[in-house]
Amino acid sequence: MDSVTQIVLGAAVGEAVLGKKIGNKAMALGAIAGTIPDLDVLSSHFTDTVNALEIHRGFTHSIIFSIAFGLFFAWMCTKWDKRARLKEWFLFWFMCFVTHPLLDAHTTWGTQLFWPFDIRLAFKNIFVIDPLYTLPFLIFLILAMLQKRGSIKRQKFNNLGLIVSSSYMVITIILKGITYLKFENALQDQNIDYVELQTKPSPFNTILWTANVETEDAFLIGDYSFFDTKPIQFFPHPKNHEALGDLANEDKVKQLIKITQGWYTVSEKEDGIYLNDLRFGMMSVDQSVGKFAFSFRLDKVGDKVIVSEEPKDRSEAKRLLSDLWERIKGS
Repeated sequence: MDSVTQIVLGAAVGEAVLGKKIGNKAMALGAIAGTIPDLDVLSSHFTDTVNALEIHRGFTHSIIFSIAFGLFFAWMCTKWDKRARLKEWFLFWFMCFVTHPLLDAHTTWGTQLFWPFDIRLAFKNIFVIDPLYTLPFLIFLILAMLQKRGSIKRQKFNNLGLIVSSSYMVITIILKGITYLKFENALQDQNIDYVELQTKPSPFNTILWTANVETEDAFLIGDYSFFDTKPIQFFPHPKNHEALGDLANEDKVKQLIKITQGWYTVSEKEDGIYLNDLRFGMMSVDQSVGKFAFSFRLDKVGDKVIVSEEPKDRSEAKRLLSDLWERIKGS
């Protein structure tokens, strides 16, 4: 999830664990703890694009990290604040750390909670930024902050934030199940044979959902709004994997394909070969535009393959938001 959401979650969890003992420090330290796992993004300054993608939401989002660094920070805090024992400080840091990847596991990118095992949990029931999850949570947290330390109202508001946000998360899982059946029935009604079906919410909401459908030689992308009255339509995107040619044998390309979990197409453009990661959708509601949220240009320089992420255009993002609002209203 986005940084603001993780800060709010960390602060609320910190308050729930140690708020009565250390007061506002619990929220402040919890907010800091909520950002620490995402410091793995700094790896992009020290390694190449593909390795940075693989590192993101890896070790720092694991149970091992939560335990090891939970103990380290707990030991540090006992030297600074004696009001809580080592065991209590450890519970504080562990809970603040582990709830971060648990939340991230519900997004499309997912997280390697069980690192070093190559298992990425990605339930795909919430977008990385969802105001309906974050704003009520933030409001209750602010209301809790305004109350006296250890008061019943402070605890009540903080708990309400955790309950409301968690309840919304449960609702998104139910919505995902409903839309999955909608897409499944649409494929059956249209006599489309497919290998695999994956669904996810569109940006910033859980009203409009998108389906990625793998067939033998193409991926189909369709969307469905709860306000739709017309049948679901699926737009084909040829896999075109053979266009990689000899690049398919390069280690860096194999690594990138592994990251996409096989959900990719290949585009041949004037300036080179592009590998498109389908998991995160497109930069337009109009499927014919062919602009993917994540595309990587593959360049062979000498005996090395250079992978460069295609930069995003802010104007396209603004247009997408406008188009999404219209699409959410239904077809």
